[in-house]
Amino acid sequence: MPTPEQHDVVVLGSGEAGKYVAWTQARKGKRAVVVERKYIGGSCPNIACLPSKNIIHSAKVASYFARSEEFGITKDNWQIDMTGVRDHKRKMVDGLVEMHLANFKGSGAELLIGSGRFTGPKTIEVALPDGGTRALLGENVVISTGSRATVAPIPGLIESRPLTHVEALDLDHLPEHLLIIGGGYIGLELAQAMRRFGSKVTIIERNSRLAHREDSDVTDLLSEIFRDEGIEIVTSATINNIEGKSGDRVKIHAVRDGEKVQLEGTHILVASGRTPNTQNIGLELAGAETTANGHVKVNECLQTTAPGVWAVGDCAGSPHFTHIAFDDYRVVTDNLAGGHRVTTGRQVPFCMFTDPELARIGLSELEAKERGIAYRLTKIPIIAVLRTRTVSETRGFLKALIDTESDRILGFTALGMEAGEIIATVQVAMSAGLPYTALRDTIFTHPTMLEGLIPLFTAVSPRK
Repeated sequence: MPTPEQHDVVVLGSGEAGKYVAWTQARKGKRAVVVERKYIGGSCPNIACLPSKNIIHSAKVASYFARSEEFGITKDNWQIDMTGVRDHKRKMVDGLVEMHLANFKGSGAELLIGSGRFTGPKTIEVALPDGGTRALLGENVVISTGSRATVAPIPGLIESRPLTHVEALDLDHLPEHLLIIGGGYIGLELAQAMRRFGSKVTIIERNSRLAHREDSDVTDLLSEIFRDEGIEIVTSATINNIEGKSGDRVKIHAVRDGEKVQLEGTHILVASGRTPNTQNIGLELAGAETTANGHVKVNECLQTTAPGVWAVGDCAGSPHFTHIAFDDYRVVTDNLAGGHRVTTGRQVPFCMFTDPELARIGLSELEAKERGIAYRLTKIPIIAVLRTRTVSETRGFLKALIDTESDRILGFTALGMEAGEIIATVQVAMSAGLPYTALRDTIFTHPTMLEGLIPLFTAVSPRK
């Protein structure tokens, strides 16, 4: 192995948290290097968050064509060109990669393309594309290797060569019948998009409800909306084995409520969880331990069990959202500067980009009941927000949980148009410790979606 090159910061993986750590340290005059195997900028801009939202938006446009008569527009012989959909997405990704390259250049951080693994404490050997190697020794090392789609050990699944979100987002053809294993965020977003492009879609979920961690009113309405769009939903299904090849013909053998079920289609998409990318990178040589789930073991400051080694994002077991990875960057950066910033107690907002969107901040009813937390519930149908009527997007609801002893907002859920934007206002109020009355009494612009917070919080029952 060549003599290790000395760096202030070495980052393994160019995902959200890692790249920002490197850029920030480099701008402070530190010698920083990021080792990236394939996707410059990580999964989010290349194969995950942003490409999926691009595809979802194209599917939304397609849905408007399908509903055109509703808006007084006659349609004639329109069709989906998946090559065009894919190329539109690729153009966006290319622009994002260029943006990342510019950020590396502007910050002074080095981007090193290659496959890296630990060979000792704070030491990483990088196998380069040309066959050479480089050795890097960091005063601090940040593990930012992300996660990948889980392919469960179901007999015949690997042999069927299923799609993951990576391949599904780069299809140049439309699956005739897509069988989706998993009814979580990824599965639901892609199910609706592919159905709107014209595929027949079946979702197979092992739990009794889609998005089963959410409240029943959320999952019930999501199921209703999906079925109305022609998506078949098979819940409480245990898959025993799979026959065939994805892209040709596949058959899923499952058991549901004690009865055997066979589901046939042309393609399989696995969307049943994530596996951290922590294998075969020499963590044991670095002295960094992993958890039972394979995540790098970290404390509340994101320090691993190895001195001077940090882990961030999906691989560290942080909630699998890019915005949480960005906060991981802030935690590590502050701690590198001598602070004591922690991950405990932070807010975790999320948005699932189905149509309508589902977004939540704070407690759901399920979580409040599990923890024995008393609350006052307020809820209104989204059609009460007049903006939804102007754009014919009237399905969904807003609801909030209010503390029984104070006027503090415990949680907020939006299932409806622009849900991801609405929760931000409620989140800021929660962060500031404002009572719900502050939002109730605010003057919001008419007609906007935020205006719905007024009738929602006006309906809160008084404290007893």
